[in-house]
Amino acid sequence: MSIYVGNLSYKVTQEDLSKVFADYGTVKRVQLPTDRETDRVRGFGFVEMETAAEEEAAIQALDGAEWMGRVMKVNKARPKEEKGGRSGGNWGKNSGGY
Repeated sequence: MSIYVGNLSYKVTQEDLSKVFADYGTVKRVQLPTDRETDRVRGFGFVEMETAAEEEAAIQALDGAEWMGRVMKVNKARPKEEKGGRSGGNWGKNSGGY
């Protein structure tokens, strides 16, 4: 189970986020993706809680809450979409004609 947390301050740390969510249950893991070029936090993250009830309590309490000068967006994380090639057409295929 994972929670998406958006609109975070660029100064947030994993410890900061863990402390906020710990008020609602056991935090199993916190992920804060960083920009490859600047190594700066990208402004969103993911939090995994111990149970679905804890996850739901955190979402209800924190979605729309102001924290570190920003209004957080908190909801259930959606599965990562697979990056596929271009769809449609005959890209990369020999379609003849010439």
